[in-house]
Amino acid sequence: MEDKQIIFGMSSESITFAPVGTVHCEFKYRFETARQGVFAKNRGYIELLPQRNYEQALEDLDGFERIWVIFAFHLNHDWKPKVTPPVVPGQRRFGVFATRAPYRPNPVGISCVELEKVEGLRVYIRNFDMLDQTPVLDIKPYIPEADSFPESRAGWRDEIRREEYSIQIEDTAREKMAVIHTLCGLDMENFCKVQLIREPTAKERKRVESYHGGLWTIGCRTWRIAFRVKDRTVEILDVFSNYSPEELRAGQPDPYHDKEFHRRFQEKYPV
Repeated sequence: MEDKQIIFGMSSESITFAPVGTVHCEFKYRFETARQGVFAKNRGYIELLPQRNYEQALEDLDGFERIWVIFAFHLNHDWKPKVTPPVVPGQRRFGVFATRAPYRPNPVGISCVELEKVEGLRVYIRNFDMLDQTPVLDIKPYIPEADSFPESRAGWRDEIRREEYSIQIEDTAREKMAVIHTLCGLDMENFCKVQLIREPTAKERKRVESYHGGLWTIGCRTWRIAFRVKDRTVEILDVFSNYSPEELRAGQPDPYHDKEFHRRFQEKYPV
């Protein structure tokens, strides 16, 4: 076999990267994160690896309001040449290079996030679309005059914007969501915007169930959210535990380590 010239871990056939750090945040499941970071409401930090002179590499970064984070889709192990993005109604498929789907030949993602502060080897960020334990490959500053082109055409995405639903949350449901967020950090308002803004009743793509009177529920971890659809509006009506009273009794298995949150929630909102 012909020898390949290797320069800094690269050859004519492959490139090898090592993570510079890891994301730490509350989002652990794919369905929780926003489709794009700009639609998220979350906080976390990137922990860079020690003993690599990254402290020097981070100097002067805190003067930027936004940064680009290049990362690996660590939960994906294969790729698809054509995909159906979650924002697309029906089963229409697009070439993966025309989407930001994670099922890519090289599972690399990019996210423009808000930078809060830099402390030592920690880069504190907010409003991002990465999961806990995501490997970070690189960090770059966002430069508005070079990185923003708001008038650019967006292909098929320009078409689907006309098919979005508006989200309305009843006061009681919003109050319960706030309590759950305080108990366990779960951002249900963001979840509703991510999951219900398009095709809110698509059973083949969402954890939804239908009931009499046009009522629907969608699962969010071990919680349920009740809603109904009127014209192009999704009305969020209520939030409740998906555990039965028997399942919440002391001594019952707790595989997700969250039953104490549900017990405290039901103390405030008895069934």
